[in-house]
Amino acid sequence: MAKTLVALYDRFDQAQNAVQDLRDSGFRSDDISLVTSNAGGEYDRYAGDMDTTATRETTHHRGEDPGEKSAQAAGIGATGGAIAGGILGWLMGLGVLIIPGVGPALVAGPVLAALTGAGIGAVTGGLAGALAGLGVADDDAEVYSEGVRRGGTLVVARAADEDVNRINGIMERHHPIDIDQRAESWREHGWTGYDRTAEPYTPEQIGEERNYYTTLETEGRAAVPIVEEDMTVGKRQVEGGGARIRTYVTETPVEEQVRLRSEEVHVERRPVDRAATGADIDAFREGTFEVTETREEPVVGKRARVIEEVVISKDVEERTETVRGTERRTGVDVDTNVRERAVNEPGFDRFDNDFRTYHTSNLANSGYTYDDYTPVYRYGYSLGIDDRYRGNEWSRVEPEARRHWEDRNPGTWDRVKDAVRHAWDRARIRR
Repeated sequence: MAKTLVALYDRFDQAQNAVQDLRDSGFRSDDISLVTSNAGGEYDRYAGDMDTTATRETTHHRGEDPGEKSAQAAGIGATGGAIAGGILGWLMGLGVLIIPGVGPALVAGPVLAALTGAGIGAVTGGLAGALAGLGVADDDAEVYSEGVRRGGTLVVARAADEDVNRINGIMERHHPIDIDQRAESWREHGWTGYDRTAEPYTPEQIGEERNYYTTLETEGRAAVPIVEEDMTVGKRQVEGGGARIRTYVTETPVEEQVRLRSEEVHVERRPVDRAATGADIDAFREGTFEVTETREEPVVGKRARVIEEVVISKDVEERTETVRGTERRTGVDVDTNVRERAVNEPGFDRFDNDFRTYHTSNLANSGYTYDDYTPVYRYGYSLGIDDRYRGNEWSRVEPEARRHWEDRNPGTWDRVKDAVRHAWDRARIRR
């Protein structure tokens, strides 16, 4: 029963080497697919006259070269570019598609047919649906699709049961992403799941994504922030002691002595016998005479007088106070001294296939064999595993690496430096 194996790579060259190894190991092109982001349009030229929302498929006829046939189906010749003439030239089909949830992508192999069905018109099923149709679990298919959306390159291989371990070993040799770990990292940064309606990543976003994870995982290094604290001293008002003033009213009984006068009218009739006087005669007429009684009663009045004052005031005092604290700063010790490891450092053989693939891809026309370059790879490997280079970037390492190499091999550094750098990168992965 056939199984589907999937690997996601941060860099296209890793996927390219994996596919090349599968081919060199005798696996059929009809069983291998590759999907990579084309957000920057770098693969448009491989689509020829083909509409970027559609694709052409090709059938491999007996006696025809699969690489040439698929290249012609994509609208380019067999020598139409390094990629088409390399790994994609022999895969089944080639197309630049707009994939929902992923955006522009270069697709080659059986996944192309799964994406486009009859091969006419726009992609409708999405990359996750195509992978699920090839036997990939739905959850994994969505994570792999998100990886392509973020600029990764997907390699998919259909394998018979007896070939599963061998194909898996080839894929692992080229350092694919730990997809579970990567998905967890995305979730920590806010990713909630694959969304076919999401906007595709821009080339700038893909660049940032690749730089972050390539630096962290492929090269085995990460930026170390130097953090320093600055102490600032300010002031604020706080409540201290004080006085609370409350006023209230009291009543005190008082009494005073006062003399009061009152009048009372008495009427008395008494007999009189005397001669009338002139005044009596004048009163000899009708009339009314009233006499009014008066009396005094006490009247109480109050007058408010200020008899005491309570004065409230504050004394203001200013003082200078010394505030002491500590400021923290991240310290990083970098040791730039170099010592070489022995050329037979254990672990070198682990990367033999990788170094051979690199040599085939980049130095096959240099006039030097892989055996000629073996000391070069060993030298780069010994630099990469040297603890005294731990945490340093290649730009810090190269000057001293050049000096040591030129001491023994004058005038050859410019020819071998790329191979040394490649071996140095691979050795750092071993850590």
